Parts: sequence; structure tokens; C-alpha cells
Amino acid sequence: MSVAYATHAPKGRGLAALGLGGLLLAGCAQEASRPGAGPVVTPEAPQQAASRSIGVLLPLSGANAPLGRELLAGAEMALAAQPAQGTRGVQLRVDAHDTAGPGGAAEAAAAAVRAGDSVLIGPLTSGDTAEAAPAAQAGRVPVLALTSDVAQARPGIWVMGITPEDQVQRLVEQARQEGRKRFAALLPDNPLGRAMGAGLQVACRDQGLAEPVISYHSSAPENITDALKQLSGVSSNGASLPAGVVPGSEADTQAQPLPTDLAAALGQAGNDAASAPATLPGGSASMGVAGMSASGQSVGPASLPFDALLLGDTGLSLKTVMTALNDMQVGLPAVRIMGPGLWAAFASKLGPIRGAWYAAPNPSARQGFVARFSAQYQHTPKPLVDLTYDAAGAVRTLADEGAKDFSPRLLTRPTGFQGVDGAFVLLPDGRVRRALAVFEVIGSGAEARMIATAPTNVAPQAASGGSVAKAPAGGA
Repeated sequence: MSVAYATHAPKGRGLAALGLGGLLLAGCAQEASRPGAGPVVTPEAPQQAASRSIGVLLPLSGANAPLGRELLAGAEMALAAQPAQGTRGVQLRVDAHDTAGPGGAAEAAAAAVRAGDSVLIGPLTSGDTAEAAPAAQAGRVPVLALTSDVAQARPGIWVMGITPEDQVQRLVEQARQEGRKRFAALLPDNPLGRAMGAGLQVACRDQGLAEPVISYHSSAPENITDALKQLSGVSSNGASLPAGVVPGSEADTQAQPLPTDLAAALGQAGNDAASAPATLPGGSASMGVAGMSASGQSVGPASLPFDALLLGDTGLSLKTVMTALNDMQVGLPAVRIMGPGLWAAFASKLGPIRGAWYAAPNPSARQGFVARFSAQYQHTPKPLVDLTYDAAGAVRTLADEGAKDFSPRLLTRPTGFQGVDGAFVLLPDGRVRRALAVFEVIGSGAEARMIATAPTNVAPQAASGGSVAKAPAGGA
């Protein structure tokens, strides 16, 4: 298989064409006729391999051009990889389209459809994906978008980012294997919290568990404390509440938007790491249930209506949540605390919730890719590059296997694909299931430890469109 490149700039914006490779040239020699030499013999021309153009929609000009070009390099690297020996390679041509500027994503998608691109990789953000989707769907061109916003998922439009739903699915599966059956969530009333809450509902339904009880809170400390008391069946004055009663919480006017892609945040500490406390009241000892507060007053119920609790906070609000958990003695062994993969950036500072879990890719899984990328481009790839490499790698895999197109039927094959961070499968409804590892916070300033490896594959579940990860033989 060979790879060729073409770069397109939107109308009104100049962009130099990229000299990033060349076309595979094939020709045939013709033997010259000589007098008396008999008939002219013309060797049969070798059969040309099928050619397909792969549209890549990224910001290639403006402020985000450096990121866009690095993501383009990830796609190029995957498409240029040599096919396995004996496979029927297809010539793939990279057709890059710039999404920068107002309406750039819609224009880029329309241009890619007009150019006859077989599949689109990108665009980068949730907003750009929404812009590009109509033209792609009208042209029946599959889209492998890089966003982690599962709201953009639909038939023919796949969300390649590591979504909150994916993380929660993995956590619920692991907690279920531990014997946890009653799930609840204490989540910030912001896009991340809402995505995790929706993911918990889907995961419990997919895995045959009871409907979870979910409470959303604002950033105000008193609102967090009240929400936890309500979840735990305790009113603000200490009286018990009927099981399952969780009054609504006020919206958080200071809510931060969901990160453009959680995969980027998993490898970067950012502001959350700086604001997460090294030590908090209550220490890092495992917590029981129905203990005594510092004042000697009982603050927790004798038993809790849940045995697994999902959190979604980061930064300073997480400090308040952890303080409330300590004060109410909510934790192991009665309750397994779980949280977002964003905790990976500052897991060493989460001692007060020692034993808590989060799901994320195994960092060691991408070491081979990082080494290859660094050798070729002389720098370490950003985590987002994993997504363009995975998307292009799925296309390359199908091409190497002799696929004549990249239809949804082929893209959603049950066996899925192997990516930089592990196995993934594209579901018919546009969601992508990724094999994630589970990590446990161990406190004492140490990094989290992996307690369950990523499954070797993820299989769609027919009942509701979700999935249940399959653990490898002999796995944790």
C-alpha cells in the first residue's frame, strides 16, 4: 500500500500544499520492434491497486495549526505503515482539509464529499463535528470524529475520544465483579458530571443492575454536603430520609465545560493537579460507615442505600467532596468510591479516598507508538495524536484486508480494531467502546496502581447497544 497526499484550504484562506510523500508510480516497458525480429511483444501491464482518498478534517491554519498538523502526522503515520505480508494492499491518499475559521468544518466536510473521500477522520471538537455531520451524512461518508462528546454520536458519525461513558462502563463492570450491586453518584452539575451520570445509567442498564440514584451539586460546599446526606438517606438535621429520595440540586453557575477530549487530559496535570490537596482532614485511612465526626456526633446512617459511589469532581471542589466523605464516614469497606480518568493526573494527592478507582488507558500500552513517532518526528506525540492514529489505523486495517470500501458494516465489525491504547470497537449508533484498565488510589503520595488490565477486546451488547468488556484469560 502506498500513501499520497493532497491538502485543501477553505476558500478565502491561503494554505501551502504539503509535500508529504509521493505517489506510487507504476509503468510498463514496451519492447521495440526490429526488422525480422518477429511480432512485437508487449508485456501485460500490472493491475493497478484500487485507490481511495481519506479525508482528514483538522485546523491547519490559525492558532490551532500546530496541533492540527501534529494530528495530521498521526494519521499519515498510520496510513503509511506497511501492510502485513500477503495482504492485498489498497493505495490510500491523504486528502487534508482545513477546518479553521467560522464555518470551516462544514466547508471542509462538503469539500471532502465533493472530492470523493471514502471516509473522514476528524474534525477535532464537538462543535466542529456538529457542523461537519450534515454534509457527511448527506454524502453517505463515514466520519471518525476526534471529540469525546457522546452527544455527537449517531449512525455514521463515530466519537473516537475516550468518553466519560466508556470510563463508567469499565468501572461498573469491575465493581460488579467485586460484588457491588447498588450504585449511586454524587456529581458536579456541569457537562462532565452530566455525561458521567448518563453513562452510569447506561452502564447499570447494560449490565443488568438496578437504576442508580444520582445527585448533582453546585460548587458551594454546603450544597455538596447536603447532596451527600440526601444520597446517604440523612436529612440536613440528621433525620433519616426514605430510601431513594434525592431532592434536586441547584445548577452550578461556575461549571467548567467538558474538556475538548478527555484523552488529552489523562496525560496532563493541568490546573486540577495544582489545586488538588496533598493532605486533607481525615487522613488516608480506609473509612467505615456510621462513624463519629471530630465533635463526637454521629453523622452517618447505620447502613447506606448504595455500595458503590461515582464521583466526578476535580480540583478544589474535589477537596470539599473528600472532606464530606470523611465527615460522614462513607468509604471502604462498605462503599467503593469511583471517579473520572482525569484523576490520573493527580492520583498521588487523593490519599483521603484511598482505595478509590478510576478507569483509563494503560500508559505502557502506547510506549511503542511513542517511540516510533518520536523517532520519525523528533518529539513526543500529544495524547490526542493517539486518536488520529487509531482512526487511520482502522481504515488501514480494512484496506490491508482487501476491503473495497469503508462502509459502516465493515467499520462496525464485532472484532473491532487494535489501537495505540488498546482494543476498540465501533458501535452502530456512533459510540466507540475502548478497552480501559482500572487503577486504584493507594495514598501516601504514591501513584495509583493498576488493579485490572485492559480487556483484550470489547464486544457490543445486543440488548441495548452498550457493551461489556471481556477480561483476558487469567486476568484480574
